[in-house]
Amino acid sequence: MKRKISVAIADDHLMLRKGVVSLLRLEYDFQLLFEADNGSQVVSELTNRKIPDVLILDINMGEGKDGFETAQWVTNHFPQIKILALSMYQDETSILKMIQAGAKGFITKNEDPLNLILAIRQVFNNEVYLPAALSKKIFQGIQDNVLVPAGASPVLTERERKFLSLLRLSFTYKEIADKMHISPQTVHDYRKNLIKKLAVKGKVGLVVYATENDI
Repeated sequence: MKRKISVAIADDHLMLRKGVVSLLRLEYDFQLLFEADNGSQVVSELTNRKIPDVLILDINMGEGKDGFETAQWVTNHFPQIKILALSMYQDETSILKMIQAGAKGFITKNEDPLNLILAIRQVFNNEVYLPAALSKKIFQGIQDNVLVPAGASPVLTERERKFLSLLRLSFTYKEIADKMHISPQTVHDYRKNLIKKLAVKGKVGLVVYATENDI
């Protein structure tokens, strides 16, 4: 039996959030894990080990952490979660900031509801979903280089640097998981994501990168 896609949504507009929840429940292969009306609730749910495959995250939440702060926190602590950013407006600056924070897709609240279902499936399958005005090629270039000049090193989050520093010191993956207070699966996700982000070959490549960059 095919595994269901677990989804969570964070949006401070109750009517819209409930509409999305109703839509998700119509899909046989979706499972709603939790809903929240601010970033602080997201942090609480994830800390209690409710880990969705896809997190639909409103950018402009009024109370607690906003979408940008929440996305960065999720990326640092649960990099395996695919973040789908949600906004009322197709604002390029906001899109870029969410990509930098780790979002894998972006959808506006005035799109056809069926596009939301498509977007969830695409980000779950490691694809990209964007408004038509922004091509996937542009998104991929921004994501891979994190908006740094050509030839510059990719920007690493604090947690990514911590992972690399421990790897450089010859700690095992299990020891790294213990020291960072994360699961072995999250350690694996850090490894996989950093290999792609830094364009290196395996564990040796990560250690060499950390050594050369004094991490």
